[in-house]
Amino acid sequence: MEAERLVQAGLRGLAESGTAHDIVAEAWQARALAQAIGSHLALCGPLELRGEARGLSEAGEYPAWGAAGPRAARLTGVGDPRSALTALGELLTEVGVALVGVASVTDDEGLYWQCMEAIDAADEAGDRVRGMLRRLDVREQVRPRPPDPPRPRTTIPRQERNPAQDQSQAQDQSRERNQTPEHDRERDRARDR
Repeated sequence: MEAERLVQAGLRGLAESGTAHDIVAEAWQARALAQAIGSHLALCGPLELRGEARGLSEAGEYPAWGAAGPRAARLTGVGDPRSALTALGELLTEVGVALVGVASVTDDEGLYWQCMEAIDAADEAGDRVRGMLRRLDVREQVRPRPPDPPRPRTTIPRQERNPAQDQSQAQDQSRERNQTPEHDRERDRARDR
């Protein structure tokens, strides 16, 4: 399944969580998805993202998944890294908010510490995702701009000419053509006298 569809499934799962334990389980599902996307980008993503993606892909400790296993196991590809990372960042933010809500109202110390651990994991993954998005932004700024489209030629309107001016210019051009080196020498001799 494509990364963005898995993120949407995670958001739906989080929204449909009925208990605090369901929210914690969805938090670990989101972390597993972040790792799967990181692994995919570390192998196949843009070069600028591979170092940060490797950090995102590092495995952590997980609770038992049960028969269904992690949703992230169904990841088949990341079509658009920017869109997938943006959606993943939103999921991790939503998970963090939900976990804070559970941690703030629970009296169960074990559940509280599970929430704290999951909040840390979501925050760390979110930081890496934001770092990867910044790298994509830098890459977009550095990428050479396509050439500007050709500009349409503008025509300069013909100016109204005075017939007397045209005749005067024609006479000047005729005089210049008729002057020869011999004519120049005679003119110079006449001047010297």
